[in-house]
Amino acid sequence: MRGLTLLLPTLDEAEALASVIGRIPRDAIENNGYQLRIVVVDGGSTDGTEQIAQSLDCEIIQQAGGRGKGNGLREAFHRFIQTEDDFLVLMDADGTYRPEEIVNLLEHLESSKVEIVIGSRMKGTISPGAMTHRNYIGNRILTWLAVVLYSRYVSDLCTGFWAFERSAIEKMRLNSTGFEIEAEMYTSAVHERIQMEEMPIHYDPRIGRSKLGSIRDGIRIAMKLLKRRFVRHPRS
Repeated sequence: MRGLTLLLPTLDEAEALASVIGRIPRDAIENNGYQLRIVVVDGGSTDGTEQIAQSLDCEIIQQAGGRGKGNGLREAFHRFIQTEDDFLVLMDADGTYRPEEIVNLLEHLESSKVEIVIGSRMKGTISPGAMTHRNYIGNRILTWLAVVLYSRYVSDLCTGFWAFERSAIEKMRLNSTGFEIEAEMYTSAVHERIQMEEMPIHYDPRIGRSKLGSIRDGIRIAMKLLKRRFVRHPRS
């Protein structure tokens, strides 16, 4: 059995968390030879998210480095490296991504012999109402900017569904604090020559209120792309 960490970043996701965890295909994951560990990294929820995670036997990381998705993921990646797990799947816990597709990402990761598989919404199916027109256009612009700056094709820069070999987590160098973290994972993978591939996924309407600030977060993502173009190893 190979160790698999499923990492779920949360901030006030009480409405969605139980449903997301309940849909995880545990039997299929185990039948494919993985020993599953579910880790919730929480950014300071006040709606009972942590209590729900505890009741569902999840491991919980309470962010110590400040609020923000980037802070939480970097702390969780550091904890992952201290375990003996072989793989990590990152998936937002708001109901937009389908846990049933975890096995598909892992199968693609191992069969293609790459270190990262990115779940692409743009190559897959976006359900009606799942993404606003503004966010769709913004993601397209940011993805175009990433490809122009780094000369490495990607179709969906801001997706929240990734599968990693342990080696990829060990190589990446990150210092993001917020929603720009996914863009920085892409830039770091390019700098460190980590092999990546994409596969199509489904994207559904989120459960609960969106945290993404759209224009402000888009500017932060664009600035991160520009900065990391010239800074290979940022300070943590």
